[in-house]
Amino acid sequence: MAQTIVFGTDGWRAVIADDFTFENLDRVALATARTFLKHPRIRNGIVIGYDARFMSREFAERVALVMAGSGVRVRLADAIASTPMVSLATLRMRAAAGVVITASHNPARYNGFKIKGDFGGPAHPEMVARVEKELARVLKLKRLPPAPLSLDAPLARRKIQMISMRESYLEEIRQRIDVDRLQRANLRILVDAMHGAGMGVFPALASGVTEMRAEYNPSFGGVNPEPLAKNLQVLIARVPREGFGIGIATDGDADRVGAVDERGAFVDSHRIFSLVLKYLVEDRGMTGEVAKSFSVSTMVDAQCRKYGLTLHETPVGFKHLCRLMTERDILIAGEESGGLGVKGHIPERDGVLLGLLLCEMMAVRSKPLSVLVQELMDEFGHREFRRVDLHVGGRAKEAIMNRFRRGIRSIGGYPVRERKDTDGVKYTVDGGWLLARASGTEPLIRIYAEGSSTEQVDALLRDATGGR
Repeated sequence: MAQTIVFGTDGWRAVIADDFTFENLDRVALATARTFLKHPRIRNGIVIGYDARFMSREFAERVALVMAGSGVRVRLADAIASTPMVSLATLRMRAAAGVVITASHNPARYNGFKIKGDFGGPAHPEMVARVEKELARVLKLKRLPPAPLSLDAPLARRKIQMISMRESYLEEIRQRIDVDRLQRANLRILVDAMHGAGMGVFPALASGVTEMRAEYNPSFGGVNPEPLAKNLQVLIARVPREGFGIGIATDGDADRVGAVDERGAFVDSHRIFSLVLKYLVEDRGMTGEVAKSFSVSTMVDAQCRKYGLTLHETPVGFKHLCRLMTERDILIAGEESGGLGVKGHIPERDGVLLGLLLCEMMAVRSKPLSVLVQELMDEFGHREFRRVDLHVGGRAKEAIMNRFRRGIRSIGGYPVRERKDTDGVKYTVDGGWLLARASGTEPLIRIYAEGSSTEQVDALLRDATGGR
């Protein structure tokens, strides 16, 4: 009997051999294939890629077999591919959809199934809803339709075609970055691939790159492949010690980014968002609207006021931002977790592109990253941000969220000025804010806080988490 299958903010993720089984994967693959069989581009097939997690290749091949058995032409990656690579391939091949076998930044015991739209970005919510509706029907089947047992026959009949996604992706990035400017800057870059799908990509795009954690290791060395400061301690230590100008980290499927300045200070996704926005407007002379998720810094709001740009705020999940990127003239869109997309590229997060844009900004302005960050703070006001993940489930998880839902008058000694329930519960105080969100796929509550000082952030989080 199939176990629970739940689609969250970015696809279906589950623990390998628990809920993420071949049996469940067969059902999700069949539901996805049936959903897109009526798509106008289905003759061009569905693109499938996979990351560097345990058994990701085998899971991707299984999805390909199920889809081929359902009458869908499949374009299957011939090697590990990042999420942006799969999204770009989906767009360029005019495919009906794309699928990435990845659990992104989740711990090594997880794997997942992301769906991409024909436009080259996360499937819109209504697309996912159609897959879920079809999945409900599939789950009622006593037996699934037969699928090929191996790749041999479908490959021979070209129902499954192996494709390379790397070179076309590299060429796309070269068109978005001033590679010559980077070469002339002689910037030394240390890249932490975190054993993820971004392995080997940066050295192919820029000189002066040294990689670390760029070997296949599906356990990720015991560290979650998420580019947060707590997971990047070796990168943080090596950059100043070995004289690198910048450290860049990408997550498990290389669609998120984190950075370290030349002094070893971590530069979080909020500051990267604001730095890139500043660069695109002031140096590249680009225009458009801005979109951010509910948990992103208010510094972006201040920038939009200065530049006269329309700002959109969405629930958490890049699928909401992607919709805006496909429907409006969005200059930059981003979320707190380090996923940002920019105008002119696919409507998708891309950690490699964003990391290189930071490097390009340093080259164009001839300033170290620490100075660029300080200038940003001097202009738009100092802000600190921190997130705490509470690993709780069941009744404890619900009890904590109920406390926030009931209403709070003050947090950390700061009176609450405003409440928003766009996604989770967010309370605004003088100089900052706090947001509590329950994960839909994990026994987890995320508590986000921003303030004008580390002391304010610590006070907000200490109160919200009970000192956990």
